[in-house]
Amino acid sequence: MSSYILSIDQGTTSSRAIVFDEKLQIVGISQKEIENFFPKPGWVEMSAETIYDSVVEVVKDVLIKTRIMPIEIKAIGITNQRETTIVWDRKTGKPVYNALVWQSRQSNDLCEKVIRAGHSSYIKQKTGLTVDPYFSASKIRWILDHIEEGQLRALNGELIFGTVDSWLVYRLSNGRTHITDVSNASRTMLMDIDTLQWDKKLLDIWNIPASMLPEIKASSEIYDHTDFLGVEIPIASVIGDQQSALFGQMCFEEGQCKNTYGTGCFLLFNTGKKRVDSKNGLVSTIAWKIGDEVYYALEGSVFVAGSAIQWLRDGLKLIETAPESEDKASLVPDSGGVYVVPAFTGLGAPYWDQHARGAIFGLTRGTTREHLIRATLESLAYQTYDVIEALENDTGISVKGLQVDGGACRNNLLMQFQSDILHAEIIRPVNFETTALGACMLAGLATGAFSSLSDLRLMYNVDRRFEPMISIAHQSRLVNGWKKAVRATMEY
Repeated sequence: MSSYILSIDQGTTSSRAIVFDEKLQIVGISQKEIENFFPKPGWVEMSAETIYDSVVEVVKDVLIKTRIMPIEIKAIGITNQRETTIVWDRKTGKPVYNALVWQSRQSNDLCEKVIRAGHSSYIKQKTGLTVDPYFSASKIRWILDHIEEGQLRALNGELIFGTVDSWLVYRLSNGRTHITDVSNASRTMLMDIDTLQWDKKLLDIWNIPASMLPEIKASSEIYDHTDFLGVEIPIASVIGDQQSALFGQMCFEEGQCKNTYGTGCFLLFNTGKKRVDSKNGLVSTIAWKIGDEVYYALEGSVFVAGSAIQWLRDGLKLIETAPESEDKASLVPDSGGVYVVPAFTGLGAPYWDQHARGAIFGLTRGTTREHLIRATLESLAYQTYDVIEALENDTGISVKGLQVDGGACRNNLLMQFQSDILHAEIIRPVNFETTALGACMLAGLATGAFSSLSDLRLMYNVDRRFEPMISIAHQSRLVNGWKKAVRATMEY
């Protein structure tokens, strides 16, 4: 009988189930889009029940499509949108409020209050993070403040919290298991990333009862089993989506880095078994834990990347499909001097300006739809440049090559422009599904399907390499124009 590993990749705009064989080849994929709600400007919410229901739906669908029997699934790995915050009733298992998505800024005021109280340096020291609504702590506090008797119910042990991984494991295990892994815990702003424990003072700062929190586990181990498919299947890995992509890109060693072009852009740089603190707007985070070995990373998070292309499609109606953006942008040789700064939910790394809003610069009577589309695509590359520049300043290492993944890396025009702007080689793998792949690999390691990292590394295949095609002088002019646009956006 064949054996397979099922990866659940639960993201901001969709849930996906991907089945891999023992050679890391994709056997089948099922995907279902999920609605986001925008109750007020800057607010982004989702239905936690819909998240779970969509996962069950795609898992069942992919098994039907591939004609794989549940008994042939040897392990389940889970990778998830991080920071997105769910609070639910311990007894009923029902969410008490919508999930607050990582992009949501509705807890701005709570973060500013914590900053004014002088807690920023302690939080940075313990968590490696910058105080921002992006992370989970202020979102938990916001939910407790906006439901009836929220704090009292939390103090009485009636309410529990989880990021999406915790929520899925809880539901898939029929409420038996309330856990998270170190990578997701490191994004809550509540865990000490040196001790890998919830920190009492951090809980006090945000006034969050410890009883709400899940147990912190490694990223690769058997947590429990799920039986909704009629057989017991081990849930054997949990990891945040960006850390999973780093692992799926085989960036196992210190000094390797990847960039994921998804809803946002997320660049992670493996710093090995030591924590490296940033002085240039990046955050320190946990990459993963396997057995007793913990790996750290520096991360730069760009809030708006692929969602800017969605804006072109759904908001401005300039394109009908996301892939069309490449075709339209290719009709002009450059952006015609136009810069789009897509700060729709503020600016993330390395600026961390939650008040910034999107702007377009350099418009003339000669500006066309194609120029605007191209400038929007180029904004993904420029934002990645900013993060790489901060990384190089932090580490003293010049990045000569960048491994890429995510939906937008299919865009050859964007990847070539990224190479030009970074003046570095861009390496695109054959398997774009590195986020799901990382969770698969970790689940396989936990269950013995894969024996070692070196065996996994042999299965990595490159699809295409992009080399810079413009001069340093031209690159500098383009970057200077981008920097001016960002400064103007922040000063507005």
